[in-house]
Amino acid sequence: MAAPPPSASPLFLRESEVRRGIELLYFGYSNLTRAADQGLATQGLGRAHHRVLYFVARQPDLTVSQLLGLLAITKQSLGRVLSELAERQLVEVRPGDRDRRQRLLRLTPTGQALEAELFDRLRAKLSTAYTSAGQHSVGGFWAVLEGLIPDEDKARVAALRD
Repeated sequence: MAAPPPSASPLFLRESEVRRGIELLYFGYSNLTRAADQGLATQGLGRAHHRVLYFVARQPDLTVSQLLGLLAITKQSLGRVLSELAERQLVEVRPGDRDRRQRLLRLTPTGQALEAELFDRLRAKLSTAYTSAGQHSVGGFWAVLEGLIPDEDKARVAALRD
């Protein structure tokens, strides 16, 4: 069993404590995303493609405008990524049922398989980290991450929960 992580100083908002949090977040995220990067590289895809696959898998029939809001990227950047994913038959783009101008996004079976493979890689890394930290730490970790989300985005993020 791993040794318990060092606890934060009672003065946890000191510069050194904040810097440690930033560094841990950076290196933890880098390691987590490298797990998916390997699977993406075999397909000639990158992290932008993965983010689209992930959120479309979470919400089939997500609109392009909803996805733009979630990813906070330009329409041009998203258009390039969506075009490539559609050409590779990983994402299907179809008009809305009520508003034909609306573009609804859904993963194809091939896209679902790729997203599931990438998710399994991420799940393995995150599950190992959660297990190492212990159940009592997970809620605190989530609370810190949620605290980083601007108030105007919290409803959008909450809507992704199962």
